[in-house]
Amino acid sequence: MENLHFNELKKELINGSSKKKHPFRYFSLATSNKNGPRQRTVVLRKIEHDTLNLLIYTDYRSQKVHDIQDHPLVSALFYHPKKLLQVRVEGKAHLITDSDVLKTYWSGIQEASKKDYTTERDPGTAISNPDAVDYDREHAHFCIIKIIPETFEYLKLKRPNHLRIQFTLKGAQWNGQFLVP
Repeated sequence: MENLHFNELKKELINGSSKKKHPFRYFSLATSNKNGPRQRTVVLRKIEHDTLNLLIYTDYRSQKVHDIQDHPLVSALFYHPKKLLQVRVEGKAHLITDSDVLKTYWSGIQEASKKDYTTERDPGTAISNPDAVDYDREHAHFCIIKIIPETFEYLKLKRPNHLRIQFTLKGAQWNGQFLVP
């Protein structure tokens, strides 16, 4: 029974990375720093099918990158409203900065979206108005965050009983344990 639910979890994550309108496409990512936890919505760009590693794109100067450099443990939260399915992922984040890998991914980004990684000022810098953002197309600050899952928590809201299962990686195998919802 647990394998059936793990396969559903895996399928929904893969669909989130490949289907633009899938509810798992956008998810909440939590990091932490000396001031406490921080959350933000990010875009699921890719799932590595064999490992279930999650990839997202970001500006290398963003706060989440600084948080991950100091505290690599992260939590991700996905929710599918029609299926009443919540998936929580906990794991370690790793920054991909290899120039050859980045060039490969960079070439797949639409030209209009590339500007998001070329602002002259760091993300989060105060500006006088929304039009006061300057871009430097010659210098991209693009990097990839890879989240390496250590646990998945599957929660399906249903009647007569909700279903909650924690999947933990042991070696190369994901083991499931039912939990009280």
